[in-house]
Amino acid sequence: MTKHIGIVACSSEGAALCYRTICLEGKEFLGAFNHPEISMHTFSLGLFIDALEDDNWEGVAELMLRSAHKLKQAGADFLICPDNTIHQALPMVIPKSPLPWMHIAEEVANEATKQNLKRLLILGTTMLMNGPVYMQKLDKVGIGHMTPDEKRKKKISNIIFQELVLGEISESSRRFYSETINEYKKQGCDGVVLGCTEIPLLVQQEHSSLKILDSTRILARAALEAAVKDD
Repeated sequence: MTKHIGIVACSSEGAALCYRTICLEGKEFLGAFNHPEISMHTFSLGLFIDALEDDNWEGVAELMLRSAHKLKQAGADFLICPDNTIHQALPMVIPKSPLPWMHIAEEVANEATKQNLKRLLILGTTMLMNGPVYMQKLDKVGIGHMTPDEKRKKKISNIIFQELVLGEISESSRRFYSETINEYKKQGCDGVVLGCTEIPLLVQQEHSSLKILDSTRILARAALEAAVKDD
């Protein structure tokens, strides 16, 4: 028996990548065509955007909790959220949650530790790059971190909201991300966190001069391992 994975989704593109990864890589643990049971729930992305634009983290937490209860009813054993930014609300969610959660930044920090990475460039939405989600988890394991300058942050975030969450992939945007990664390699980073669920759709290892940490797939693989692990 495997555990039932519940996915609390936010944007469609990132959630689809997470779901697909679990399904396709399940064969490594369970054999061809097999994967754990999965349920996913998402409210409209617009509801999350409205709350984020109002700096209403309590509202974000409420949406996450409502999804958690629906997934509990669907039979999920534990929860993951393949959206980095809204993890900022997770401390408000966990005490009231009907199910345990895995933390995307904690899983990325674990992977960075395994790879002996020392200083990471963090890419994501402006809220994520300026927020505590990755800083707290990386500080806890003694891994250094940097974020781009404010001008680059704004453009990185605009690409996410104006292109990637809509499924649009632009070569000029890919070049901008690659150039940003190159710049921070020069400043001493040895890895880059793709800390927005959709960035892996734009940037793969061949586009990066730094070792990439794909937060979406790292979380999906960690969930797979948790689902097949004997307690």
